[in-house]
Amino acid sequence: MPTLIVPAGFSYVVASLFSTVLLLTGQSTAVGQHRGLAKIEYPRLYADKAETAASPAAMRFNCVQRAHQNTLENIPTVYLMTTILGLKHPVLAAAALGSWVISRVAYTIGYASGTPAKRNNLVTNITYVPGIMTLLLGSGYTVFQLLMEGL
Repeated sequence: MPTLIVPAGFSYVVASLFSTVLLLTGQSTAVGQHRGLAKIEYPRLYADKAETAASPAAMRFNCVQRAHQNTLENIPTVYLMTTILGLKHPVLAAAALGSWVISRVAYTIGYASGTPAKRNNLVTNITYVPGIMTLLLGSGYTVFQLLMEGL
């Protein structure tokens, strides 16, 4: 059974993972602020269609809430891919996750405008695909490397 050694530079992976805590905290705070502005009471997750049609604040709340929810839906796989890639290529993993986090910040800011189409903007377009594809392909390659080392 091969021994797993955490490589030098893995602290960069840890720091990049911590950046997602800041991202999620910022998104959660924004959801709370927009919930108050839209007067959407707990435990409702979203304003209904009539509320969003009548109130720009309700529409912005739904958009911020959706940006946060979308991040929560994706974060487990992003964490896993970052950790796997970081076992062999920590600097690359940290950079890829950093790119993904930047894309999520821009996505959230664009979405928070209340115009859903603004969630995809120049910054998200140039940071999301390189970040997520590096995590996906790099973690797959790292799994292959680890399997080959074990044979």
